[in-house]
Amino acid sequence: MSVLAAAGTAPSIATQMFGSGLIGLREGLETGIVVMILVAFLVKADRRDALKWVWLGVGAAVAMVAVVFFVIHYGTSTVTGLTAEIIAGLASLVAVAIVTAMVLWMRTAAKDISGELKGGMERALTVGPIAVLTLAFFAVGREGIETALLMVGYAENTNGSLWPLLGLLVGIVVAAILTVFLYFGAIRINFAVFFKYTGVFLIVVAAGILAYGIRALQIGGLIPGGSSVAFDVTAHYDASSWYGTVLAGIFNFRPEPTVLQAVGWLAYLVIVLFLFLRPVRVPAKPEPVLHTSERH
Repeated sequence: MSVLAAAGTAPSIATQMFGSGLIGLREGLETGIVVMILVAFLVKADRRDALKWVWLGVGAAVAMVAVVFFVIHYGTSTVTGLTAEIIAGLASLVAVAIVTAMVLWMRTAAKDISGELKGGMERALTVGPIAVLTLAFFAVGREGIETALLMVGYAENTNGSLWPLLGLLVGIVVAAILTVFLYFGAIRINFAVFFKYTGVFLIVVAAGILAYGIRALQIGGLIPGGSSVAFDVTAHYDASSWYGTVLAGIFNFRPEPTVLQAVGWLAYLVIVLFLFLRPVRVPAKPEPVLHTSERH
């Protein structure tokens, strides 16, 4: 059982579903865009015969992600006591590291991902069906693993509830519908704005998962400082109120964090938000060299 779940009431159903639903929407759209690029390239290249290998790769990646999620999530639920806290804490830290790397990578890679995928598919077509399947598998699997790890850390404080999983699935379904509309040109989305704001949301969620992981490792005795409380607002904080369920359910907030939790949470937010929100540098194009005849 997580520290937050033990300390107070579980977050409301709406809160659990909202946070995970937004995660599913963002990650589902990222995955949908990848699939859309691959499918559109094959259709434009008149290689519809290769579409079945793309869908097989997508299906295999989805199955792999589901296995990873359930193995980690339900595997950790089979242990109890300090061992469970240590495993949950380590899993949370790994999730934060991978999600942070992916969010920062997507910040600069988004503008080039279409060209990279099209180039990869063009090469895969010359190799054969297995190469096409493998390209789709890894392109989708990369996004899926991020989602699985993020959800494992996010759902730690729901005390075994299935509502976050349902919210995730709803978000993914909405993302799939939006992707179909995008493919046929029925709607347009400003992806730069969408991924900017949802990226900030994921970073704040990851900060809460980091704080949870630190606290779990402190309880497990792996790191010190478990008794050093940074502040305590329990007397003025109602965990069962609307704001209490939102802060606990989405951001893993606890009213009496340890010093290390508070410092880790704040340092993570400041550093990662700075790296994420800073302007992306566009390489300057080299000026053309003029030949002697062109100068006169």
